[in-house]
Amino acid sequence: MFGNILNRIRKKSEAEESIKIVPVPALVAVLLNKEKEKGSPLTQDEVINIRDGAACIAMPISVIPKLEERRGYADIDPEQAWEQWQEIREELHGNDNS
Repeated sequence: MFGNILNRIRKKSEAEESIKIVPVPALVAVLLNKEKEKGSPLTQDEVINIRDGAACIAMPISVIPKLEERRGYADIDPEQAWEQWQEIREELHGNDNS
């Protein structure tokens, strides 16, 4: 009986947890690969189109830090894709101005 109560509580708390739509693979990795493939910086339109076409999954917010830890880095926010891509791309390219 106690196990049934715990299962109901667990299911209820999982159902109430907020979810977030997360690009998989990470958007920053996809953008980096596309830019290397292109051989020149992506345009804003290209970044937005890649973001809009990215495969995504719905994930409980509590799982995201575990995903980032396993992956070794945090992804950029899809809502701020262009701005954050501009900030991180130089670092990812090793400041080689690619």
